[in-house]
Amino acid sequence: MGLLTIIGLCVLCGGLGAWVFQKLRIPQVVGYIVIGVLIGESGLRVVQAADIVALRPFNLFALGLIGFLVGGELHGSIFKKYGKQFTAILLGEGLLAFFLVGIPSTLIVYLICHSFPVALAAGVVFGAIASATDPASTIDVLWEYRTAGVLTTAVIAIVALDDALAMTLYALGTSAAQMLTSGTADVGKELIGVCVELFGSVFLGLGAGFGLNLILRFLPQKERRLGLALGVILLTISAAVVFDMDVILATMSIGILLTNIAPRRSKELFEVIRSFSAPIYILFFVLVGARLGIRNMPPWIWGLVVVYVAMRSLGKWAGSFWGGRISKAEPSVCKYMGLSLFAQGGVAVGLSIMASQHLQGIQITETMTLGDMIIFTVTATTLVVQLIGPSCTKLAVRLAGEIDRNITEEDVMAEMCVGDAMNPEVQPIPEDMPLTMVLQQFAQRDALVYPVVSTTGKIHGVLTFDSLKELLTDADSWQWLVAGDVMEPVKERTTVLMKLGDVLDDMNRSQIEAMPVLSCEKSEEAAGILDVRYARRRIREELIRRTTAV
Repeated sequence: MGLLTIIGLCVLCGGLGAWVFQKLRIPQVVGYIVIGVLIGESGLRVVQAADIVALRPFNLFALGLIGFLVGGELHGSIFKKYGKQFTAILLGEGLLAFFLVGIPSTLIVYLICHSFPVALAAGVVFGAIASATDPASTIDVLWEYRTAGVLTTAVIAIVALDDALAMTLYALGTSAAQMLTSGTADVGKELIGVCVELFGSVFLGLGAGFGLNLILRFLPQKERRLGLALGVILLTISAAVVFDMDVILATMSIGILLTNIAPRRSKELFEVIRSFSAPIYILFFVLVGARLGIRNMPPWIWGLVVVYVAMRSLGKWAGSFWGGRISKAEPSVCKYMGLSLFAQGGVAVGLSIMASQHLQGIQITETMTLGDMIIFTVTATTLVVQLIGPSCTKLAVRLAGEIDRNITEEDVMAEMCVGDAMNPEVQPIPEDMPLTMVLQQFAQRDALVYPVVSTTGKIHGVLTFDSLKELLTDADSWQWLVAGDVMEPVKERTTVLMKLGDVLDDMNRSQIEAMPVLSCEKSEEAAGILDVRYARRRIREELIRRTTAV
């Protein structure tokens, strides 16, 4: 099949899988990955290895967008306030996972190959890879459930920084492994290489961010801003690949710089990019599942997988807990941060591939090298933790009470009907009500428009403050005029069950400040008035209620 067919199949099936898993109250990213497993190397093999290699640019683009959007969440004020907490938690969860995975992995591999240097090399590499956390699936869960709060802020910061820690531990680990098995590695050289990669990625992103900021400053058109921003992101990704730098760190640096030096100007750009990126994320996660090949793994590796997953999860949880306690983090961060860090994805798989290239010539058994064992184990553990990790992240933010707290006025409007936003003080005016009483009603209440109804309750017209202005100076006419004499015909109307957002959009386009509301479409019975000012006030009240509720 052609690449376009593969892309269409992945996006369509991934979207359907996400819908099914959401119905089961499981994060949508699990649905993407399961679909990928079913159609990939471990399933029907509809998507094959050659297709995954050909689609690598899309994976890089998705990682770049994730890094950019994550960077947009990292404001300088957050690190100023929580910097010590983040550092303690990062070191706690990363280093404890390193040791808890590395030590038992060494023992298991020693029982297989009976060579302590080889076993220790394997344990060190496994420990280094275990410290990595997948930012993509973790952030996807936070966005899906619209989370906001102290825990969400901490999770975003930790998964953003975890890349740097994992790569540093990996450089030390692979260097130590090569020295143990062949004695040829140069630790200093490896560390210099990691520093160049990490700081080079940051400086590359900062340079691109300054350039993009200039574009946003002098280019007011939204459409052109989006196109040029994507161009800058794509060129940054390309440069990072060419110079062997970290794609996520490079694009994350762009997002961090923009959100801190031009928060207002960049806010809309982040929102637009997030709104159209869904198909790219679907393709990315489906391909993550498709490349997880676990068909030909020997049984003893599954024992290593179980130990790796259990010890890594324990290390992430316990390290986060003690790091939070030492740094006096919020209770919700101490208790639930570890649950949010179980996912393991592209970074770990990439590190395992690089490790296999360095350690390919070392035999574990007659049919398996150390490099192959690392790839098999990390692939299988990635499959397991990618299936349980997003659900654990959801559980963590739910226990912390942070689900559905990152909502907007548009989200509130989408769930409200016209009847929810009508002003209850505005009662219909009978058409035979004397004008003196009508004027008293206008004077006593804040509303500027009232529906006028017949004796049977059917709407006949509306009374506006503007229509009464001319009569204010003619007090003699107040005694003999009634509401029906000065009402205006009804030009627009709505019903109590109409979607509030749609009606407010129509009113904005027609420049209408208030509109009569009917009880239903088949009836002319007036239910009240939809006043834009009052409706906006109700929306803000509901937004505050939802975001502050725990």
